[in-house]
Amino acid sequence: MFRRDGRARLVAWATLAAAILLVGGAAQAGAEKSAEHVQPNKVGELDCNGFSPIQRSVKPTMLCADPSLSRTVRLEDHEHYIGHDEPSIRFLSSRPGSGSNVTWVERLGKDPSALPTVSNPGSDVTHNFELTIAPWMSMELCDPNSDPQLPCTPRSDANAPRGSYPGGGSAFMELQFYPPGFAPFLDSISCDNTHWCSALTIDSVACTFAGPCNDNCIEPVNFAFIQTNGVPTGPPSPQKSNNATVTPNSHTLLMNQGDKIVIHMWDAKVSGGHALEITERDVTTGASGRMIASAGNGFMTTSITDCSGTPFNFEPEYNTARPQNIVPWGFGPYGINTQFEIGHFEPCTRITGRRTLQSGSFHDVYYNRCHGPYEADAPGDSRDSQEPNDSPCYLFGDTHGGKAPPNQVTGCDVFFGAVGDLDFDGTSYRADWPTSVTPNRYPATFQQATPATRGHPFSGAQFMTDVSASESSCNLVSGAGCAMPPVGPGNFYPFFTRARVNGACVWEFGNMRNGKTFGAEQQYGHVNPRTLGAFVSRIRTTPGCR
Repeated sequence: MFRRDGRARLVAWATLAAAILLVGGAAQAGAEKSAEHVQPNKVGELDCNGFSPIQRSVKPTMLCADPSLSRTVRLEDHEHYIGHDEPSIRFLSSRPGSGSNVTWVERLGKDPSALPTVSNPGSDVTHNFELTIAPWMSMELCDPNSDPQLPCTPRSDANAPRGSYPGGGSAFMELQFYPPGFAPFLDSISCDNTHWCSALTIDSVACTFAGPCNDNCIEPVNFAFIQTNGVPTGPPSPQKSNNATVTPNSHTLLMNQGDKIVIHMWDAKVSGGHALEITERDVTTGASGRMIASAGNGFMTTSITDCSGTPFNFEPEYNTARPQNIVPWGFGPYGINTQFEIGHFEPCTRITGRRTLQSGSFHDVYYNRCHGPYEADAPGDSRDSQEPNDSPCYLFGDTHGGKAPPNQVTGCDVFFGAVGDLDFDGTSYRADWPTSVTPNRYPATFQQATPATRGHPFSGAQFMTDVSASESSCNLVSGAGCAMPPVGPGNFYPFFTRARVNGACVWEFGNMRNGKTFGAEQQYGHVNPRTLGAFVSRIRTTPGCR
């Protein structure tokens, strides 16, 4: 059972359905005018955490959003804590369109030429896939069938929570980038060994503001790679996604390490209305890709009553990026953010505990125990029974039955048992992060411009991270026992830097000391009753560079 108050709740479905109709949850703002209700297949993404009892996850290492349906306890899905660690910057603006029409410019990270090493935690040769498996940019989208199950008017600040109003039905879009080096994507991290790729993902939450949730489809996700032809590789919807959905094809946009990318996300005209469109232009190579989150492309909203899908045009929820415009079920005040998802990799000298994974015609061998220096100087994988193992783990050189280029290191994704590195002993919590704008022992840092709407940069910025939810000693209301950096053998947490590089004022991430560090790991502020459970800093005017 998905938890709000730490006690399992029984869902009275007749009462729940009546309540949904009463508050207008059946409204389909942005949907195609169709009575089609698509029943879920046996395989899909009804619960991207992988715990749906009626459907097997097509990608068991799917990256999810981080819901918090209570401000006093950690999120649990079928009695499992869902670990997430997402250090980010929330950008703020009151300019019209800043919540629905956003342009980003970034230079992708570049790995060292040497392969990763595993013997000296804190000073090993390290690649991006070991540090952050999915940097992303976000935007809130309207979804009347997502928590809090209320109607939502696209591109309207009236959807924001206020007083006793919990906010309009809200989904969370993440444009995720996947680093090279640890393929295949279906059960691991990367598209291939040399390129970055990306995908439009949309997470909804099948719960009501009052508390009941549908255990069968708690966190449904729509997923589609950014494609050169704009056509998804397979069905994007939670009900119908399959192996093709999460397998790159010849039209998947592949980007070289170090390339400069321009990203635009806005509410585009489509047949029958509007839908979110994302374009990516690789300035370095001239290549480009796009994806539209529309019913015509196979995107669907999910019913809380029976997990069925309805073809749907997802549209931006807010007009502006004011502080009150948040996803109402988020762990922390998320909105227009740039983020680096960390805590999902651990290098090993050897692995044990052979297992097999079957997903349709895809068959693979993995292991569930990591051995080596990263594991040896930390407590065993049994903290509160929340991190029982490290799986899935793969061997250096593994080609996954000839379906992928050889993996570049022996290591573990840390997904199946805990969905996160809850004892903080992996690469993300060591000082193996970028220290330069060019690769050395560590990757070259990402470089990102402040996002803009119609050429106007966002005026405010706020650091935040939800690592607090992964800290067993942390009181998510008072902040007592919440440690930064988190308690672990590495005693390190990556941070954002504002610096001038080649004449441009950019944001960097890692262990960069070439500009303003805002107190390094202390930049994230504190956990207190006003931060929705996360470490959150004060809002500041977007800083310039020295």
